[in-house]
Amino acid sequence: MLLFFTLGLLIHFVFFASIFDIYFTSPLVHGMTPQFTPLPPPARRLVLFVADGLRADTLYELDENGTSRAPFIRNIIMHEGSWGVSHTRVPTESRPGHVALIAGFYEDVSAVAKGWKENPVEFDSLFNESKYTWSWGSPDILPMFAKGASGDHVYTYSYDAKREDFGAQDATKLDTWVFDNVKDFFHHARNNQSLFSKISEEKIVFFLHLLGIDTNGHAHRPSSRDYKDNIKKVDDGVKEIVSMFNHFYGNDGKTTFIFTSDHGMTDWGSHGAGHPSETLTPLVTWGAGINYPQRVSAQQFDDSFLKEWRLENWKRLDVNQADIAPLMTSLIGVPFPLNSVGILPVDYLNNTDLFKAESMFTNAVQILEQFKVKMTQKKEVTLPFLFTPFKLLSDSKQFNILRKARSYIKHRKFDEVKPSHLLPCSFVAIGILVAFFLLIQACPWTYYVYGLLPVPIWYAVLREFQVIQDLVTSLLTYPLSHFVGYLLVFTLGIEVLVLSFFYRHMLTAGLTAFAVWPFLTRLWTRAKVTSLSWAFFSVLLAVFPLMPVVGRKPDISLVMGAGLLVLLLSLCVVTSLMKRKDSFRKEELLVHLLQVLSTVLSMYVVYSTQSSLLRKQGLPLMNQIISWATLASSLVVPLLSSLAVFQRLFSILLSLMSTYLLLSTGYEAVFPLVLSCLMFVWINIEQETLQQSGVCCKQKLTSIQFSYNTDITQFRQLYLDDIRRAFFLVFFLVTAFFGTGNIASINSFDLASVYCFLTVFSPFMMGALMMWKILIPFVLVMCAFEAVQLTTQLSSKSLFLIVLVISDIMALHFFFLVKDYGSWLDIGTSISHYVIVMSMTIFLVFLNGLAQLLTTKKLRLCGKPKSHFM
Repeated sequence: MLLFFTLGLLIHFVFFASIFDIYFTSPLVHGMTPQFTPLPPPARRLVLFVADGLRADTLYELDENGTSRAPFIRNIIMHEGSWGVSHTRVPTESRPGHVALIAGFYEDVSAVAKGWKENPVEFDSLFNESKYTWSWGSPDILPMFAKGASGDHVYTYSYDAKREDFGAQDATKLDTWVFDNVKDFFHHARNNQSLFSKISEEKIVFFLHLLGIDTNGHAHRPSSRDYKDNIKKVDDGVKEIVSMFNHFYGNDGKTTFIFTSDHGMTDWGSHGAGHPSETLTPLVTWGAGINYPQRVSAQQFDDSFLKEWRLENWKRLDVNQADIAPLMTSLIGVPFPLNSVGILPVDYLNNTDLFKAESMFTNAVQILEQFKVKMTQKKEVTLPFLFTPFKLLSDSKQFNILRKARSYIKHRKFDEVKPSHLLPCSFVAIGILVAFFLLIQACPWTYYVYGLLPVPIWYAVLREFQVIQDLVTSLLTYPLSHFVGYLLVFTLGIEVLVLSFFYRHMLTAGLTAFAVWPFLTRLWTRAKVTSLSWAFFSVLLAVFPLMPVVGRKPDISLVMGAGLLVLLLSLCVVTSLMKRKDSFRKEELLVHLLQVLSTVLSMYVVYSTQSSLLRKQGLPLMNQIISWATLASSLVVPLLSSLAVFQRLFSILLSLMSTYLLLSTGYEAVFPLVLSCLMFVWINIEQETLQQSGVCCKQKLTSIQFSYNTDITQFRQLYLDDIRRAFFLVFFLVTAFFGTGNIASINSFDLASVYCFLTVFSPFMMGALMMWKILIPFVLVMCAFEAVQLTTQLSSKSLFLIVLVISDIMALHFFFLVKDYGSWLDIGTSISHYVIVMSMTIFLVFLNGLAQLLTTKKLRLCGKPKSHFM
């Protein structure tokens, strides 16, 4: 009985403690790089007034006599600065509000376990990033920002905690204490050279925490005369402090003033929940870098406050409370707090468009840094197959967003970053007109699809008008003769691809032209061996489209010859890699030896199966087991090899060749080997081409590593030569498609290709095996393309989009070649060609994913320690 009682207590204790572990664990991350705007800030110093517990309506509204309770602040709104409502979040407590204001993030929930008194985790803040900060006010608020600051540059001056007495007759003394101590501080600074030099520095902050309003609100409620009179006292004190600052600094115009509140208060004198009276706080700013009042005729807000406050003619700029932190940091030019999630309210800034754009860009990068660190930390503690990247903010999208923003800033097109509703509204109107036109003609529903589909497409195109304009501008920089020449060559290349669907020997013509290409450029003088290798393998590959369709005359000797070439190549490569003791380990040698053994077994199975079938003895069971085991391991074994580009690609070739040999009956067994050799040369020649243009330095393929998380800062922008790279990929894919005639027509399929796996008729299984045989050359090309993207420092998305454009141009050709007359063969061929090209988009996405899996993933043998590749 005692055991069950003890166990019950333990279970209840675990459930009790679990809520703190699950719900009150800090979400903050660390390890980000500080970000700041690289332009001179408008202010040298910032003064932050926080009237604790002040409601927005109580400050802004007029009293029963039609006068303001805070005439100085009212005068600022109408004649000197900008104003609005700061929207706070729950819990509407003092500590969370000040953290949002000064650190830019909404309170770390783990702080609730300590009553908001201490810092459960370290966090960065405006005070920490400043050169110096002096603060006066409550002992409950000031220490947490001094405790979290690095160094000793944050100074605090607090009254005794006993002064915070809700039963006191005059809580305004808390604010009077702050104002008096600030005045004494500056009086003392005139006679203290060390202190005077510090407060004359730039990037400094003065923080005045005014607790009297909050105390009077709790004690007497916000509707009381005590609460409202305290607002008048604070207004008078702020006026005196501002006058003192201007006098002390000689009216140099380098001081920014921020007046706000950490939270509001309910009518019954409490706060902490989400009622508007608690979450709506005032924000008034003026001084250096702040916009002057803006007169407007009308404003659209969901509330009726403007009319009640009689401020409908002065532009109201609302913000989220955390947005105030990036506003303050940009004004004095310090780095944004590392954990800040605030978005810079640029409408408050009175500065150049360049400063605003740079500040927005820095703000975006600072927030992005948190996302990247959080994702990295999450990935490190999550099993690979359970980790799902955030697709809406992938590496390529991050890079494109930042590159576009930087491009706008560089070309001083600052208005481009502000969204306009004119374009979407125009296209909505166009869509309605098209639909109405079709409706009055009683058109079928398919007409609506055809008629309305171009509307969103052209909207997307015009949204990227700047990209198109930059492309045209870039093309116009080329001499007219060069531009026309490039256009003719590109057009001719597209036509060759189209004709290759009808005449396979057009691939031979294209590959022959490829062989000549290096000798027409400076590549020949720069890299003779690479150029000759390119020409040799291009011509060798050009032979295959001239040969008869596979399946006519099976010849096992050619398959054996291909296997021997693979073994010979393996011997040369392994011998070469073994000489590099620094980059070739025992487990990698074991992987390569396993793949060599797999090749030998494949050759044996092909020969043995052919002999057994000729003797009418059927498929040996052992041969069948080896064949299926080879197929199953072909996509796994390469993941055990090194991530070095050359070694990983060679490992992929060996594994896939073992399977391809089992599926071959004749000369096609040599095709993937020749294609792969050309792909290796392609990677090298692209390195030479890029080095020739001065973009990067050449690295050996044994030293470059495939990586799933590519550093987006290493990517570069597109060049005209990248169109050629994309065209090469499309051409090699088409060559892989038609190189051996595997899909030229239905009768080119030879069932003898699958006899090493099964001989009993099974249409689905046999079809799947022959489809995999067709895909193997594609996989080899796409893996090589991954290496090309890596070695040329170009994002996969950029090149992939060019490939899709080329595919769409081809599809447009075949669209106009579709026939609905003639023989069934002509009609079927025209339709199949169009379907094949249109399917290329989905097909390439699948291949790209498979290629990334094969090139970037790494499996480790059991019991082996982790190793990191540099």
